[in-house]
Amino acid sequence: MRRRAVYPRRVTTDPGLDAPESSDAPHASAAPDALDVPDALDESAVSEAPDAREAPDLLRLDEQVCFALAVASRTVVAMYGPHLAPLGITHPQYLVMLALWEEAPRHQGELARIVRLEPATLSPLLTRLEKIGYVQRVASSEDARVRLVGLTDAGRDVRRQAEAIPEAILADLDMDIEELATLRDSLNALIVRAESAADQQS
Repeated sequence: MRRRAVYPRRVTTDPGLDAPESSDAPHASAAPDALDVPDALDESAVSEAPDAREAPDLLRLDEQVCFALAVASRTVVAMYGPHLAPLGITHPQYLVMLALWEEAPRHQGELARIVRLEPATLSPLLTRLEKIGYVQRVASSEDARVRLVGLTDAGRDVRRQAEAIPEAILADLDMDIEELATLRDSLNALIVRAESAADQQS
């Protein structure tokens, strides 16, 4: 009887072929360890995760309207200094002169209301303007207790020199007049709302 020759089994160097694949094993390979999902999530880590839709902190300094207004007012008013120096007046005195250039004479109390200054604050300003020679205060012919504030000839003449100031400020701010007028109207509306709120609280 002839014997069948038995040859040694070839050994492959591919580790993936070392063992025969079972016919009932799943075809998909197992997920790598890096993708393993833990059974339970760390609740503390989840709770500390930042919320992308979190509301802004309303107590941040740069969120404050009052801060923006204060800085804008201080900065813009300071810009007037070099333009008012040739006239010899300060910015508060300039506001008084603006009101008097519109209409003069005015009752001192009325002038205080127009420029939004307390009478005790306005009086020293008028005293300095009198010394410069721009204004004069006289008693009303109707009531000697009422003081009228009027312009002198020098006060009227200096208006021509002041006419260049608004355009100079526009140039300094690099704004056109329409843009500045829109800003002014928004601020005036804010003033009305703030004064209304103050009246309701008083």
